[in-house]
Amino acid sequence: FGLTASCSSLSSSSGLVAYPAGCVVVLLDPNTNKQSHILNSSRKSFSAVAFSHDGKLLVTGESGHLPCVRVWDLEGALKAEVQTHKYGVSCVAFSRSDVYVVSVGFQHDMNVHVWDWKKGVVIASNKVSSRVSSVSFSEDGSFFVTAGTRHLKFWYLHQSAHNRVNSTVPLIGRSALLGDHKNSVFVAVACGRGDASSRTFCITSSALLCVFNGQRTLEAWVNLKAEAAFSLAVVEDMVFCGCSNGVVRVFSSSLSYICTLQRPHRLGVELQHR
Repeated sequence: FGLTASCSSLSSSSGLVAYPAGCVVVLLDPNTNKQSHILNSSRKSFSAVAFSHDGKLLVTGESGHLPCVRVWDLEGALKAEVQTHKYGVSCVAFSRSDVYVVSVGFQHDMNVHVWDWKKGVVIASNKVSSRVSSVSFSEDGSFFVTAGTRHLKFWYLHQSAHNRVNSTVPLIGRSALLGDHKNSVFVAVACGRGDASSRTFCITSSALLCVFNGQRTLEAWVNLKAEAAFSLAVVEDMVFCGCSNGVVRVFSSSLSYICTLQRPHRLGVELQHR
């Protein structure tokens, strides 16, 4: 049984849930309660997982010295790997086209890399100075956003990076305009979809849901009325926020409150069926 360390240690797609348990990634089908597994032959613990957007692949990061970022199919076959970090990988994500993978190192690693995994080359890189806990690609793939401790940054892929084969180009990073929230800890970020594709949503550890516009400016925020917030999921017209005590708040993409999902029963409770 695995215990996830952050929102980057849990991913879901096409009815499957992936999470790390030491040097194994567990693929759980909640409908049948059946599991399959991906085993890390290096014996290093997995630290981050993310499904591709077509649901056919999984990218993983690992902890430890000289960690690898790997792409697998759901049968556990290794498709590609790259070793560019030194001290562990905190989060990973596929681009919307599934062509690129972005990986962010642990706090002492401080590297951000964009990898064309099919060609086997890192096309763009830069550094961060803060602990990063979450990353999300924009719908059009032109930028991605990293979130962390007093950190929310937009990274732009210059067109020349897409054409590089044997060298990398610097990633262009621009910090969000945080205003009064400059000291917040941003625990999760998700770029908008559909009509909200120009917006970026994030939550803070103190349970605020914030939305930033295309100019990286804080457009609005709402108090989730919880002790803490941990995770975030965005679809075209709704935003789901996972909070403490099993609370999940649902908002529209304009931050209008929709509902709070019913909490699951406590473990060990037997439901009576009539």
